[in-house]
Amino acid sequence: MAFDFDMIQAVYQRLPERIAAAKKVLGRPLTLTEKILYSHLSLSPILPVADSSEPEKRGTGEFKRGVSYVDFNPDRVAMQDATAQMALLQFMQAGRPKVAVPSTVHCDHLIQAKSGAKEDLTTALDKNKEVYDFLSSVSDKYGLGFWKPGAGIIHQVILEQYAFPGGLMIGTDSHTVNAGGLGMIAIGVGGADACDVMAGLPWELKFPKIIGVKLTGKLSGWTSSKDVILKVAGILTVKGGTDAIVEYFGEGADSLSCTGKGTICNMGAEIGATTSVFGYDKKMSEYLRGTSRIDVASAADAVAEHLRGDKEVYENPAAYFDQVIEINLSELEPHVNGPFTPDLAWPLSKFAAAVKENNWPAKLEVGLIGSCTNSSYEDISRAASVARQAVDAGIKAKAEYTITPGSELVRYTVERDGFLGTFEKMGGVVLANACGPCIGQWARHTNDPNRKNSIITSFNRNFAKRNDGNPNTHSFVASPEIVTAFAIAGDLTFNPLTDSLVNDKGEKVKLKEPLGIEMPLKGFAVEDAGYQAPAKDGSNVQVKVSPSSDRLQLLDPFPAWEGMDLKGLRLLIKAKGKCTTDHISMAGPWLKYRGHLDNISNNMLIGAVNAFNDKTDSVKNHLTGQYDSVPNVQRAYKAARIGSVVVGDENYGEGSSREHAAMEPRHLGVRAILVKSFARIHETNLKKQGMLALTFANKSDYDKIKEDDTFDILGLTEFKPGVPLKIVLHHTDGDHEIITVNQSYNENQIEWFKAGGALNIIRSQVSLS
Repeated sequence: MAFDFDMIQAVYQRLPERIAAAKKVLGRPLTLTEKILYSHLSLSPILPVADSSEPEKRGTGEFKRGVSYVDFNPDRVAMQDATAQMALLQFMQAGRPKVAVPSTVHCDHLIQAKSGAKEDLTTALDKNKEVYDFLSSVSDKYGLGFWKPGAGIIHQVILEQYAFPGGLMIGTDSHTVNAGGLGMIAIGVGGADACDVMAGLPWELKFPKIIGVKLTGKLSGWTSSKDVILKVAGILTVKGGTDAIVEYFGEGADSLSCTGKGTICNMGAEIGATTSVFGYDKKMSEYLRGTSRIDVASAADAVAEHLRGDKEVYENPAAYFDQVIEINLSELEPHVNGPFTPDLAWPLSKFAAAVKENNWPAKLEVGLIGSCTNSSYEDISRAASVARQAVDAGIKAKAEYTITPGSELVRYTVERDGFLGTFEKMGGVVLANACGPCIGQWARHTNDPNRKNSIITSFNRNFAKRNDGNPNTHSFVASPEIVTAFAIAGDLTFNPLTDSLVNDKGEKVKLKEPLGIEMPLKGFAVEDAGYQAPAKDGSNVQVKVSPSSDRLQLLDPFPAWEGMDLKGLRLLIKAKGKCTTDHISMAGPWLKYRGHLDNISNNMLIGAVNAFNDKTDSVKNHLTGQYDSVPNVQRAYKAARIGSVVVGDENYGEGSSREHAAMEPRHLGVRAILVKSFARIHETNLKKQGMLALTFANKSDYDKIKEDDTFDILGLTEFKPGVPLKIVLHHTDGDHEIITVNQSYNENQIEWFKAGGALNIIRSQVSLS
């Protein structure tokens, strides 16, 4: 039987009634997105409200997309080991004896790729023992499923074991959205959101807009599902999907494999989308059955009509979606995106010219396939079919080549079927079933860590320094089979569709189209998937946290708001240009401190570019007049009881869901983040931690901020939803300016701010119950 099948059955039993009620209130057909969201409303049954256009309205009815804040009841929670530490440290403060919904922890982020799967896993088990012991014990105590190191990457394991059509899940990783490939609304959140849901509270989301992507035709040749999302990223850019769910439909969508759909949904995080989703179809049913979930497939088949958008919606999409994009899969070219951003999309036929025109390093140093985005059996088989041609022709990869299986289930099966052996004959190195190079957990083999160079991956993100810490690494993104072809050639100007390779005998070799197998012909196999069930009674389990640890630290509550306007705040940094969560709280070597808030705060904003000197990690300490690192300056302000402000540009906080990017400034005494615009998850994380997340009413006011300014934030004593605040900028020449700033807080979020964070409210509710 599938995990948590009783819960899945309960979702399907109430689905028809709830969707019928939603249709009655809305008086129209529904998209799949709406069916899933309305059937998971926290308030039930669905009743009309007087004015659903108000952002703070928390009743039910037709909510205004992109405006109304709504409470939902997710079916489950998923956490990876890096973010689970802080999420579960917060949950321990909530005072609950057990998680209220099925929840899991997956150990995939802390394994560094260096030598190969076996050696790297052994090293990680030793190096991260206290973190794994903590996660294992806290899971045991509070009733969470625990997936051991080496079991696989969270999103691949979720797709194989837990995702189900029509469900609603949140996860403490931005690529939680991968489960949309199995018809689930799955959304990346911060640990505080996960803590709320595990504590039995509703989860709040601004009701999303809905973008429809109609897929026609059918993929063929070198083109794969990866190319669909690479194309969409080029259309929508890194923020075109903000506050929206992308719903794919059409005969082209139904033709894609389930894991191919997962790839598309996974990289939807790179366009800022809340999540992406496909409707239930034959491919999903086959995948459920092939991964030993016949019971789920049968239950889904029985309510299949409710697991897709209504026919009328797809026949006239413009009437039901906020935006419609159409892509003909039969005409779609393979794409390569990058460098430095996942939305710089190049059709393969134009990529070589782009490399030459932009003077990007044409020599390819490393090709990397796998990760949570492209590590399915189908992905590995397609890449292996290309590698086999090279092996048979006597050609070895001219670039380094690494393979990251997505799970032990996939790794064991592809090894059994000979694919890993093929890669090794080509010169490839198989890494552990973990995130590895995708998140900067990569001890790269290089004689110059700052050299200008090129790599290509089948991963999802390629921001500067993300993979190896080198700002001069030009990282490109493509499908596993295109990455494999480039690795064989060692040259980014090579086009496998038109160009030939030359083997040691001087013979020209033209690569044929890759051949993929969606599901293993012999079925999946595994000896030990790596799962640990929780204790039946966790009341006597002791959570393992050493008081002297430099990697784990029990949390203290953040202080409540003082009840007055904030005055005399200093500018910590005015960040210039792109400022992602990687810039705010780097991963890589800092991952080891994800369970120790004070230690990891030493990486706060060290990657952000200071607009006043174009340097990173160099800001003015207004107490001394000297320049120092960002964390050092902020610690000096905290010691002097001086609050500060961080100023940023557009889409501030894009990228990972990591809440450390919000908790670190909160811990060190930053009072407000003032930017042109926020990425969705980061804005929510800031609010959850009791921070002020503000945006310029007039974006040009960003230019008015001077390095020596002090700030007064006015209007907090009358803090209300929809009412802008005022900031007084005091300049050193004695002059001052008043600017208007917007805020998107609803009544509940204002209470979070006043209490010093959402967790403080949860704790007080538990103590009163």
